[in-house]
Amino acid sequence: MKVAIGSDHAGIELKKEILSLLTEMDIECLDFGTDSPQSVDYPDFGEKVSKEVSTGKVDRGILICGTGIGMSIVANKVPNIRASLCNDLFTAKMSRLHNDANILVIGGRIVGKDLAKEIVRVWFSTQFEGGRHANRLNKIKLIEERFIKHGL
Repeated sequence: MKVAIGSDHAGIELKKEILSLLTEMDIECLDFGTDSPQSVDYPDFGEKVSKEVSTGKVDRGILICGTGIGMSIVANKVPNIRASLCNDLFTAKMSRLHNDANILVIGGRIVGKDLAKEIVRVWFSTQFEGGRHANRLNKIKLIEERFIKHGL
């Protein structure tokens, strides 16, 4: 599995922790920045990671900003993205089980490093359930396609 990861300045420390964990889990990572605690604009990094996932260059993505809200908004603007803000274990599990989330978003100022690592473990170990949930994802895909086609 190949994963793209990115953060803004508020998520850089947590990103380092998660990168170490992913290495331990034998998951290949592409780090799209930032690499500095200097203030940056989260949309720049959210777009880079989302594009990699959307085009299939990587299997999944992880985004981290202060609350996770901004990165979630950015990621979900990109076609084929199902980004889920997960600040606890239950939402991490359900985002994969029912929503087949392909980008995990974490609030770096909200979630401590130990909990964040557990969220990542749960998120990567949970498989999509399919069934009635696949039907719902198909409806979401149709909505996305209509907006792209008609520019609404």
